[in-house]
Parts: sequence; C-alpha cells; structure tokens
Amino acid sequence: MRDARVERRTSETDIALTLALDGTGKATIATGVGFFDHMLDLLARHALFDLEVAAKGDTHIDDHHTVEDVGIALGQAFAKALGDKRGISRYATVHLPMDEALSRVSVDISGRAFLVFRVDFPTEKIGAFDTQLVREFFQAFASNAGITLHVETLYGENSHHIAESCFKGLARALRAAAATDPREGDRVPSTKGSL
Repeated sequence: MRDARVERRTSETDIALTLALDGTGKATIATGVGFFDHMLDLLARHALFDLEVAAKGDTHIDDHHTVEDVGIALGQAFAKALGDKRGISRYATVHLPMDEALSRVSVDISGRAFLVFRVDFPTEKIGAFDTQLVREFFQAFASNAGITLHVETLYGENSHHIAESCFKGLARALRAAAATDPREGDRVPSTKGSL
C-alpha cells in the first residue's frame, strides 16, 4: 500500500497529514486558510490521492507558516508513500487550462529537489490569501518530496484561475508520474538503479 502519515509540530504549526497515492480523490482538509483548503481539495481530487490534513497555525500573524509547513508535510508524505519508487512512470508533463489561464507543470520524481516557478499573478491577493504563498507551497513540497518540478503559467488574467491551473496541473502531473507502469515491473526507472 502506497500511503504515509506525517505529523509536524513546531512553535508555529501543528499538522497531522495522511496520504494514500492509490486513492479515489477523497479529501478532508482543515488548515484554517480557506483558499488553501480549496486548492488542497482539488489537488487530491485531480490526483486521485486520498488526503487528510488537519493543521493549526499562527494565522493571527499570517498564513505563511501554515501553507509552507503543510507543503513540507505533504512532500514528506509523498516521498514516504513512494518508497523506493520501483515501477513508477517517473516523468509527466501536463498543460492545464482553467478558463482563460493555461499552466504547464512538469514533474520528475528524481530524488533531486528543484523548483522552477514562472508564474505571475495580476493581484497580490485572492480574497484574503496572499498569492506569494502559492510559490512557497510549491517550493516546500518539491524540496521535501525530492522531485524536480517546473511550473509555468503561459497566460492568464484572473489570479484565482492561475492558482487553480497550477494546483490542478500539479495534481495531474503527480498522478501520471507516480502511476505504476506495468512494463517497468519491479525496476526503478533509472539507469543508475536508484532514485
């Protein structure tokens, strides 16, 4: 079973997260950050991951620590659930449209953490949510999942749509890259023999 549980407790946040890669897209999300909950819910749904997140953070200061630390915990859970990565597809690229916005997300489950994030938001906020936190989540997730992740919005005018195309693109790319490939069998998809 490809699943994991991660708990992260700091002076800024208290997070309990469970992830099942071979799920049905069922999500129970409570971070105290409404827009972020929406993004995590659609990430689970479109990745077909089962995801539970219970997070309490110092949102009286701002949402930064909660968003970043959930990204850390989710990345750790993703890496743990994949194990030695035997039989996975490894790579995926998705172009994800959301109304007028189009984003490209490419993933390499490489064991090497790297993020390229080329996304511009026309507004600083989506409701009360700081758009800078989208990058913070992607950085925390990629670093802790040990993946190479490229995210680029090719065009778009609405900040909500741009963010949603990035999260849905991540979901679909992770779903494809983490999928098992029957032709790989029990091999690790690398000429080095490990990832």
